[in-house]
Amino acid sequence: MQLGPFHDPVLIFGGPYGNLQATRALLEQAARLGISNSHILCTGDLVAYCADPQSTVDLIRDAGIAVVKGNCEACLAERLDECGCGFEGGTACDLLSQQWNAYTDTHLTDESRNWMGSLLERIDITIGDCRLATIRGGVSSMNKFVFASTPEEELAYELDLVGLDGVIGAYCGLPFTPIIGDRLWHNSGLIGKPANNGTPRVWCSVLTPTKDGVSISHHALNYDHAAAARMRAEPLPEGYAHCLETGLWPSLDVLPDQEKAATGCALQEQDVSWSASALMPAS
Repeated sequence: MQLGPFHDPVLIFGGPYGNLQATRALLEQAARLGISNSHILCTGDLVAYCADPQSTVDLIRDAGIAVVKGNCEACLAERLDECGCGFEGGTACDLLSQQWNAYTDTHLTDESRNWMGSLLERIDITIGDCRLATIRGGVSSMNKFVFASTPEEELAYELDLVGLDGVIGAYCGLPFTPIIGDRLWHNSGLIGKPANNGTPRVWCSVLTPTKDGVSISHHALNYDHAAAARMRAEPLPEGYAHCLETGLWPSLDVLPDQEKAATGCALQEQDVSWSASALMPAS
């Protein structure tokens, strides 16, 4: 699937995770920025940790937003009893995921599951003259964790696989934008849970075409996190309700040492300019 070319700003967000309040705030933010729903793209995992999976799916579908299939969509569509996150068995992340996956599994309609199964694992998007592949995690694997500390040679390998000017993703849950040579790797961050940085704010991004590339703005989003923490009234892990309030993850199993060391350190909104001086030829 291909979207664009877009000559106006495009809003990117990942992982709503059944957080209805954050999803509403995201759409309100888009309206304030003058970005229409046709210029919004979600990198997948609509449902997971939070208490409103069906309402969140309905809101995004009704808005007509393009969505990449994440591992959660893939597993729910196939009626699997796991989330497909690839957590090591017996770890805190694995045990927590069993709880929220069981809850989510009983709070979705069959029609929503079928729709999830119809989603694509990759959506190519053209912003200005730049062609980017939107995926969930990595190009080689949907549930591959890519971090700011991931070695450049590993990112270059993933970019070689995609064959375009860059990649958009969000799976690891943290916002960052490295530039590898002339190519872009952009993680927007998530709106369904904070970025383990000690604040309840969540993250999205806006990509704006420029004369020779793209301007990327990382945006922090405030929302009614106290209302989202109503998940305590449901059979869901307390750790994620606490996370929505404190901005600290209940488990750091998946984080490399560099990202673990940054736990509780507040992130700042930032802008990144990317000049794609060697655009890949159009096929």
